[in-house]
This record gives sequence, structure tokens and C-alpha cells, in this order.
Amino acid sequence: MMAQTDRLGLPLLAAGQAQKELTHNEALGLIDMTVQLVVESADLDTPPDAPETGRCWIVATGPGGVWSGRAGQVGCWTANGWLFAQAKRGWSAWVVDRQHSMRFDDPDWVDEPARNDGYYVEGDRVVGFRQPAISGPSGGAVQDVEARTILDAMLAALRAHGLIDT
Repeated sequence: MMAQTDRLGLPLLAAGQAQKELTHNEALGLIDMTVQLVVESADLDTPPDAPETGRCWIVATGPGGVWSGRAGQVGCWTANGWLFAQAKRGWSAWVVDRQHSMRFDDPDWVDEPARNDGYYVEGDRVVGFRQPAISGPSGGAVQDVEARTILDAMLAALRAHGLIDT
């Protein structure tokens, strides 16, 4: 087995190795695909028909074809064919078709909770878009000072958290 770096599994050159440029170029290819990782999708289990050079995908569960046995790996189409990297815990990727990031939490890729349309917990959106301003309590024939104090405090907390405009 070829010697590899500890974190990214990049191939290392060996003393007296013939064709060192192949090993070096493979390492550069792996760096190119994994640094600032952007993938087209995390939902395909077979490769696209006509991938563009430099485009990457997270291989979905149950892959087939040339992706067989590569579930969870990152596959990148290169001028020389498919290049794969086994994700490591903590890797993050921007997923184009989801429009948010995913993180590898061995053995699975998971959606990041902060997304363009809100914040999610266990797949449920718990915080959405910022809402317009809400005026404080006023008016009424009978005024309840304690209720108004609580409402003002609630509105202040929502404003402080940026959930409603001021």
C-alpha cells in the first residue's frame, strides 16, 4: 500500500519511486477537489451522464455503476475520469442543488442547521425569515400594565434576537 498523509490521505512520494509525477499529480487533484469543497448534489446514487470536468458530487447511499461501493465519498470528474476522496469527520461542502452546506459526521453527511431560509433543528425549521416590525401594546378601554410590561419584554427579546425589525 502506498504511504499517505494522515489527514487527507494524499499519496506520498517514495525514495527512488519511478514516475513520481503521477503520485504528485494525484495528490494535487485530491487537494483541488477537497479544499473549499463545492458539490453539485448529495442525492445521486449513479453518476451524471455528461459531467463537466472539475464538478464534484457526494455519492448517495446505495450507489451503482462506477460509483458502486463509494457511498458517502466525494467523487469529482476529472480529465482522467472519476477521482474519489473518503470524507473525514468535520468536512463541510456547499451543496449547489440544496443551496446550503452539509457536514460529514461519520458515517453520514448531514444538513447544516443554518440555511438561507432559516434555522433548522432535526429537519424542522424553527426560525424563519425576519418579520416586519410589531408596535408595542397601546390603547384599549381597560389597560393592564402587567400584561403590557410582559408584551414589551417579549417584543424586546424578539428584536434583540433579530427575529423582528425594530
